[in-house]
Amino acid sequence: MKTTKIIYYISTSLLTLIMLFSAGMYIFNHEAVATMFTNFGYPTYIIYPYAIAKLLGLVALWFVANKTIKEWAYAGFFFAFIFAFFAHIMINDGEQAASIAAMFFLITSYITNKKISNVRR
Repeated sequence: MKTTKIIYYISTSLLTLIMLFSAGMYIFNHEAVATMFTNFGYPTYIIYPYAIAKLLGLVALWFVANKTIKEWAYAGFFFAFIFAFFAHIMINDGEQAASIAAMFFLITSYITNKKISNVRR
């Protein structure tokens, strides 16, 4: 059980670092991100709300005890990473590695969180 908790905290921490970097880029380097979103064909007005959603998802993963909200946060990140992966593939910019790493950390965090939650019952 101790190993599962360690894996959970490491994977969730690495996922958090990726999301904080991403949200930080969206907020503090808006022009570069807007150019990237334009290349993807996405509207630029979603950049700030998307950054806020990422931060709220992290809050849900770390601090919210409600399992339903936590599940929605995991699901939201899952779809965000899938869409990010395919957006990078479609424009062929070779930047899909971060979405693959984030997906790996997300799945690892989710599975270990489930194991930890089931033991607590």
